[in-house]
Formats: sequence, C-alpha cells, structure tokens
Amino acid sequence: MSSSRKTEVLQLLRSSNDYVSGQQICESFGISRTAVWKIINQLKDEGYEIEAVQNKGYFLSSAPDVLSLSELKSRMKTKMAGSHLLYFDEIGSTNIEAKKQAENGAPNGLLVVADKQNQGRGRRGRSWESPAGMNIFMTIMLRPSFAPDKASMITLVMAVSVAQAIADVTRLSVGIKWPNDIVVNKKKVVGILTELTTETDYIQHLVCGVGINVNQTDFPEAIAATATSLYLESGRKINRGELIEKSMEHFEENYEIFCKTESMEGLIVDYNSLLVNKEAQVRVLDPKGEYDGISHGITEMGELIVEKADGTVENVYAGEVSVRGIYGYV
Repeated sequence: MSSSRKTEVLQLLRSSNDYVSGQQICESFGISRTAVWKIINQLKDEGYEIEAVQNKGYFLSSAPDVLSLSELKSRMKTKMAGSHLLYFDEIGSTNIEAKKQAENGAPNGLLVVADKQNQGRGRRGRSWESPAGMNIFMTIMLRPSFAPDKASMITLVMAVSVAQAIADVTRLSVGIKWPNDIVVNKKKVVGILTELTTETDYIQHLVCGVGINVNQTDFPEAIAATATSLYLESGRKINRGELIEKSMEHFEENYEIFCKTESMEGLIVDYNSLLVNKEAQVRVLDPKGEYDGISHGITEMGELIVEKADGTVENVYAGEVSVRGIYGYV
C-alpha cells in the first residue's frame, strides 16, 4: 500500500470531527474495502487510536507522538513552508541534507525533518548528538529574491515563528534571547542555524535549521544548567507533529510579512514582545572588547539596540557577537 494513500486516509480522518464511513474512504480514493482495512490496521500498528464502529465507520480518537512522512504530510495546510517534505528516521544533519536537495533542484519551501540527528551543528560549529524519538530537527530551504545581507534576519523570523508555535501548543510562557535562542524559564529550548549559498550578489538558496528540545527528560551535565525541554517545563508530553505543523504555519505568515519590506519592520512588535533581554542589563561579548549596557529591543534590520552606561548607543549585529545576561545565560 503506497504511503501517499495512507497519508490521504490519515488526512481525511484528521479533518473530520465525526466518523468516516469505509464507503466514503473507498469512494474518495478509489480503493477497495480490503485496502481501507489494511491502511487502518497499519495506522493502528503505528500507534494511532482509531475507533471502528459498525454502520458508522472510523474515528481518529488520538494520534501518537510519531514522526513519519504520513503523519507530517497529513498535517500540512501551508502553501509554501513544508509543502514539499522529506523525512528521515536518522540523518547526519537536516541542514546538510536540505543544501544537497537544493543543489539537486528541490523547490522553495522544502522541509527536511529527522527523528534523530547525529552530526548536528550549532553556532560557531559546536556539535552534538541527539537522542531519537524525543526532539525536533528540521530545516526549511528557501530560494529568496532578497540580497544576501538581509539573510541573517530569517533566523529572527524563524525564532518568532517557533516561539509562537510553542506558545500555541504548550501554553508555556516563551521568550527569545537575542538573536535566536528560544527560552522557557531562562533555559534554552530551541536553537536555530541559518546558512546561505550565494553568488556575488544573490542567494542561490538558504537553509534555516531548527532544533527543539521537546520530550527530552535529561541533559548532559555540561548543559543542564542552561538547557531544558518543553516536557520538563510543562510536565506533559508534547506532540511533535503538531509543533512542526504550527511552526510552519507561523513561519509562512511571518516570512510573507518579512518579504514585503525585506526587514523586521512588520515583525518588530512581535519580536520585541518576546525578547527576554529587552530593557534588561546585558553583556555584549564582542571580540573587540566586552561591554555592558541596557538592551532596548531590535532595529528594523534585526540588530540589538544597546545603550552603554555613558549614554552612547550601539546597534549590535549578531555575526560573531554574543549577548548574555549580566548574571547568567539570560
């Protein structure tokens, strides 16, 4: 049975608030009763709870926290973000795979998702190995028309989008530590890494990778003081498929707003409302020399506005500069 048929049946069950008759499924997809029965049993084997009632049909009563191509495709309602999907049980890096797909002509909005990543990279090349079945590793590939110097702002657009999605799904109080770490209770739950492939004055393609600590229960000692998961903060298991779905919906909407001005102009209020270090003391770790100041939010170009003690104002560009709280990570 093709996975596309399974996806279509799952989509039909998911979109209905009532029982769907076997006959309706047969007619919708031009398949036999036996084929329907096989698909329903496949879905049950994967952990979907489907009630089957004679003369009424099938009802999807609960979905497991599984990532699969069928699960993700059945959720996507977006036009661009995630409209084309690749899923891997395990992969080196979703960013590397997305770049490879881009070079092979993949369409704008391709989303690469993995259940486990074993060559993940963070800012400044830090690497880590991630456990399977707990977190989200995804990368969207874009073919934008804006100039390469605007691309760093996509990280901020994605940060707003994922923060909004987490708030939707978990009801947790979520913040952004400039430029792109998403935090809950002053601990990091999301990292974002954007990479470009450019010609002299235009972007061939851009990949924006997102790692979300979703249902992880513990962390290595080295990062336990600054990292947490949505499960640890909320006290309940979070459905990763739903979180990916919401992230792509918010990203599509926010990316469209960004592209109108090629700046953070239309998103600056949303971003600053999530910024945990707004009107707070920060330490700017600039290779040219550290300094302290008060953060006043971002500019339309995504720079952090920092007022020093002497009243001078610096617009800090992410690049190689980090910002910390005076007394810790945030």
